[in-house]
Amino acid sequence: MQAPIVQARMNNPVMVIPDALQPLLKVGEAAREAGLPGNTAEMVHLRAAQINGCGYCVDMHARALKDAGEADERIFSVAAWREAPYFTDAERAALALTEAATRLADRPDPVPDGVWEDAARHYDERTLASLLIEIALINFWNRLTVTVRQPAGQGAG
Repeated sequence: MQAPIVQARMNNPVMVIPDALQPLLKVGEAAREAGLPGNTAEMVHLRAAQINGCGYCVDMHARALKDAGEADERIFSVAAWREAPYFTDAERAALALTEAATRLADRPDPVPDGVWEDAARHYDERTLASLLIEIALINFWNRLTVTVRQPAGQGAG
């Protein structure tokens, strides 16, 4: 059975209010310049989008990883990173922090010390700051995109 075609409720709010788009893009650029590997950032984006049910962003970030040369096994396994053998310890720490910071309401201690300490072992302060900004930004974009029901497969945004 084919899924129904989803229609967006409205244009993405940053397209409706274009003065909001450029500052957000600048924040993303600053985070990328801080040294977090680009593919790690894309994996973080993909994992948060999976958690948030953002088909548009899942599609976009899976494609970005593919375009960056990532193996299909790594892309397909991001949702099951704990069980898959394809990730480095640093990537696992980034994905664990992503899950904790994305699911803030799921537990009394949203970001346990162990998750934080593991990430801090793998990333210096500047790169850890980059990682946190990347996590916050993808959650921001997911919230906009899911709320307006932006259909997947309609380019980058």
